[in-house]
Amino acid sequence: MSLRLGSTTFDDDQTLIMAIVNRTPDSFYDKGATFTDSAALEAIDRAVGEGAAIIDVGGVKAGPGEHVDAAEEIRRTASLVAAIRARHDIVISVDTWRAEVGRAACAEGATLVNDAWGGFEPELAVVAAEFAAGLVCTHTGGATPRTRPHRVEYTDVVADIIGSTVSEAERALALGVPRDSILIDPGHDFGKNTRHSLEATRRLPEMVASGWPVLVSLSRKDFVGEALDIAAPADRLLGTLATTAVSAWLGARVYRAHDVAATRQTLDMVASIMGTRPPAVARRGLA
Repeated sequence: MSLRLGSTTFDDDQTLIMAIVNRTPDSFYDKGATFTDSAALEAIDRAVGEGAAIIDVGGVKAGPGEHVDAAEEIRRTASLVAAIRARHDIVISVDTWRAEVGRAACAEGATLVNDAWGGFEPELAVVAAEFAAGLVCTHTGGATPRTRPHRVEYTDVVADIIGSTVSEAERALALGVPRDSILIDPGHDFGKNTRHSLEATRRLPEMVASGWPVLVSLSRKDFVGEALDIAAPADRLLGTLATTAVSAWLGARVYRAHDVAATRQTLDMVASIMGTRPPAVARRGLA
C-alpha cells in the first residue's frame, strides 16, 4: 500500500528515513546539539541533503528529566515547524503525546503526528483527523510518558504490540485520519526490556502482515547498547545499522534515525540485495 503524508505519496517499495531533530537541551544522545534555531536548521538542511523524507521535531526528552509544560513544548516546536515549511518541501512530523502541541504544530505545517506514547492523550488522534495529518500509533504497554520500564512482563509481547497498535490505527481511521496516512510502531525500548525489543524486531513480519505500514525507531537505543554491552549511545551506530538492515529485510517502511546518510546507505544496500533497487552504477565485468 502506498503511504500518503500531506501532499506527498510514497510507493509501497520505498523505505523512508525520518530524521530526528531534538529541540531539547538534554536529549539522551546529542545532549542538546540541535536545541538552538540555527543548529536545528543546519541539521535539517543536512538531513534533507542526505536523503531524509521526513523531519521529526520533538520538544521533550523521552526519558525522565526536567519538566516541560505544553506551552514550552509548543515554543520549542511550532516555530521550527513553520521555519522548515518555509525552507523545504518535505514531510514534517511532530513528536508529542499532547493534543495541544500537536494542534499547534499542525497549524504551522506539520503533516504527521508521531504519537510516541501510544495514545496517552486520546485526543491527539482527533487532532490528526482535524488536519488530515498522518498518525504514528506506537506501542508502549500503557506506560506513562517519560517513565522507564520496570519489571514489565508480557505473555506475548508481539501479540500485545499488534493488538494495541492496530486498535489505535482503527480508532484513528474511524475518527477520520486517512487510511493511507496511518503507521504503526512497535515502540522499541518504550515499556519494554531489551529481550522484548529484540523479539519485536525478529517478529516484525507479523506487524507487517497486519497491513499497516511499520515505522521503527531504533537509533542508538538502549536495547542496542545492552545487546552489545555498549553503554555510550555515541558508540551504538554499528548495532543500530545492523538492526536497521534486518528490519528492512523484514519489511519495515520508515526509520526514525539520527544518522541519515549511514541509514540511507544501509537501506539502499538492502533494497539492492532484495532486487527492488538497481545498483547505482554497473561497470564491473562490462568494460
